[in-house]
Amino acid sequence: MMRLAYPFFLLLLIVLPILLYWYFRRQRSKATIRFSNIDLLKKIKPGISHQLRHSLFLLRLIAVALIIVALARPQSGRTEEEVTTEGIDIVLILDTSSSMLAEDFRPKNRIQAAKDVATEFIKGRRNDRIGMVVFSAKSYTQCPLTLDYGILINFMKDIEVGMIEDGTAIGLAIANAVNRLKDSEAKSKVAILLTDGRNNAGEIDPITAAKVAEAYGIKFYTVGVGTQGEALYPVDDPFLGKRYVRMPVDIDEDMLRQVANITHGQYFRATDNESLEKIFKEIDSLEKTKIEVKQYTRYSELFTHWLWAALAVILLEMILANTRFRKIP
Repeated sequence: MMRLAYPFFLLLLIVLPILLYWYFRRQRSKATIRFSNIDLLKKIKPGISHQLRHSLFLLRLIAVALIIVALARPQSGRTEEEVTTEGIDIVLILDTSSSMLAEDFRPKNRIQAAKDVATEFIKGRRNDRIGMVVFSAKSYTQCPLTLDYGILINFMKDIEVGMIEDGTAIGLAIANAVNRLKDSEAKSKVAILLTDGRNNAGEIDPITAAKVAEAYGIKFYTVGVGTQGEALYPVDDPFLGKRYVRMPVDIDEDMLRQVANITHGQYFRATDNESLEKIFKEIDSLEKTKIEVKQYTRYSELFTHWLWAALAVILLEMILANTRFRKIP
């Protein structure tokens, strides 16, 4: 980036054409010597000194132009940015119980729909540490808090129903997430819990776990996953093979709403793919990372280069005036 600190000095450049006009007008008005016949003089070819007779004046004009530019103080600048971020620590909690195989999120089942939407959520975050907890009858950490979203997404792909003993230990999952976030120094600590059932396993009650989370300043967004009424569940029949049965959707919404309220979060209900995507977009907008950008420019002075150039031109003019173009009285 280049700029002139005092650009109004460039107005002085108008003096140059005035000086040029004055010089050539003065040259034409010089005294002459009369000859009766100049045919012989015409045969004499002018030397190099004659052809360059105006060089000294042109060098002087160049020196004046360089000095004027130097007075305008040319500067070179380098723009720099100082970025300050306040990252958010987020833990995704996914239910992997057998009921997550219900296919009311067609063409996908609940677990696949949850994985796909969570993956897009991860891809859209910046500067946030994200971890992942999975649970059925027990709960464990699938991935600790990390900024390596590629690794996190690979762990997401490995999640399957049946990887843990069947059941729904929501309280234990909440406690596991709290354990991951309690020592975090992030400005905001958030957990997103997706489940389609009721707490029926584990040693910890969800409400008790939520109170512990609130004590550590951890906010929970709870999502009930499942359509209204009944849903189709796949069943492996030893005689008929894979078939589907209708079973009632049983989500403990009161408990999930309580967990969200206790931790100052929100409860959402996802009944299909579209609503699940909207929920994650809303959570994404609610938990925005604060980024402050301070931009400033450092300038370095360049006028000395122009002054040195002007001095060099003046010295060249003086040397030529006293050697090659020296005038003899």
